[in-house]
Amino acid sequence: MSLDVLCISWGTTGNLSPVLTAARQLHRAGHRPRIMADPAMSAEVEAAGFPFVGWRRAPTGQKADPVDFSDLADWLRQAMFAPAGAYAADTLDEIRRLPTDAVLSIDLLVGSALAAEVAGIPHAVLSPHISIRPLPGMPPAASGLTPPRTDAIVSAMESGRPALNAARRAFGLPPVATAFAHFERAERVLLAISQTFDFDTAMLPANYRYIGPLLDEPVWSRGARTAWSGLGRPRILIAGSTGAQNQTGLLRRIVRAVGTVEAETIVTTGPNVEAGDLDAPDTIRVVATASHDALMTEADLVICQGGHGIVSRTLLHGVPLLVIPLARDQADNAARIALRGAGLRLPGAVSPDEIAAAIQRLLAEPSFRTAAGTLGAAVRADIEAGGLVREIGAMVAAHRDAASRDGGRLWA
Repeated sequence: MSLDVLCISWGTTGNLSPVLTAARQLHRAGHRPRIMADPAMSAEVEAAGFPFVGWRRAPTGQKADPVDFSDLADWLRQAMFAPAGAYAADTLDEIRRLPTDAVLSIDLLVGSALAAEVAGIPHAVLSPHISIRPLPGMPPAASGLTPPRTDAIVSAMESGRPALNAARRAFGLPPVATAFAHFERAERVLLAISQTFDFDTAMLPANYRYIGPLLDEPVWSRGARTAWSGLGRPRILIAGSTGAQNQTGLLRRIVRAVGTVEAETIVTTGPNVEAGDLDAPDTIRVVATASHDALMTEADLVICQGGHGIVSRTLLHGVPLLVIPLARDQADNAARIALRGAGLRLPGAVSPDEIAAAIQRLLAEPSFRTAAGTLGAAVRADIEAGGLVREIGAMVAAHRDAASRDGGRLWA
């Protein structure tokens, strides 16, 4: 059964990368994926060999992915709920433009979930991080907590439900009683993380599946030739975020701290920080981008903000982490790394002296590398299981069987 799958990304390249990995897995299995995303990402998608569709009504750039995360409810309103109708309209246009057997969309795209519901086609929510929807026994997303949890994200999400229901009414759908309804209504919620990495949940909802991280390197980073010198000193990779999160000050403090440590250091700033802003000494190499896979093969430590992609990639190479989270899911990932003993977590306002002390400890104590290697092996096993393709095929087959029994027909 070969399927036409509309794969939809949101926000920055941090979300595009797992969507492209999903598309590659689907393509290798004989399916026909196409990518819908910010128009600024067209070159990356086309270089990967997939048809590209850009947003027309929906927000793009920093309007889609606001930098200020200080007020979670307001951020969710701007990113998820206020533009839900625009995302839905663009998604529905694309579903009607070409044959579409299934929609796979990033979990923040509640409007794309709405469009799939209107069209009556199976929909999978892709979460390339811990579950946004609170699960039994789990701390909530964006809390950075370990169990037991609080439910701050529930009230933040619920504040956006009136806007969501307004969009639903505009498309002829009934209102929902919870802002998490698209997780409940989706045929699949695919958690693109390792179950071993996550906290133990008391009971996973029936439509949830762990499928392992989706970690193909971006096309734009593969040709960046940066390598270690081979001088025999410890090797530290400082990996800046691809998103705009006001991270320049943090990177500057990290660079100052690493400058006091006897090590070879490479900094990848990402697209939102200039090398000259970091005041790095000549002993530290600063580049916009590099192949993290190539560098991690020989790295002794990775320092990062804690996005799920960089954390999972580091674990796959068995390298310990120093995670200094600023926003989003970063504190959640940091909490899991610290709990598993695969690294250390520091607060965002940490001083250079405190950073330097943590670096020295991570380089000196072998238990961190041992724990990272154990966790990384479990992550790799989840990736090799190939759960995404299996689950997309199963949900479409089940949807067709149900439609046949009900005497209905699929959108085609």
